[in-house]
Amino acid sequence: MTVEEQVASLKARHAELEEALTQENARPLPDAATIADLKKRKLRIKDELAKLTVPTG
Repeated sequence: MTVEEQVASLKARHAELEEALTQENARPLPDAATIADLKKRKLRIKDELAKLTVPTG
């Protein structure tokens, strides 16, 4: 898998988590633990993206 493919995959996963977070927040009684988990997962993906997109040289 190329770096570009990895970045695209991570961006897609990030978007999926964002949608799940939006849906959870739209519920009448959103689950705080679920929201925290989704946010942590998004942050991990963002960190991975940052590592892959750091310019070298």
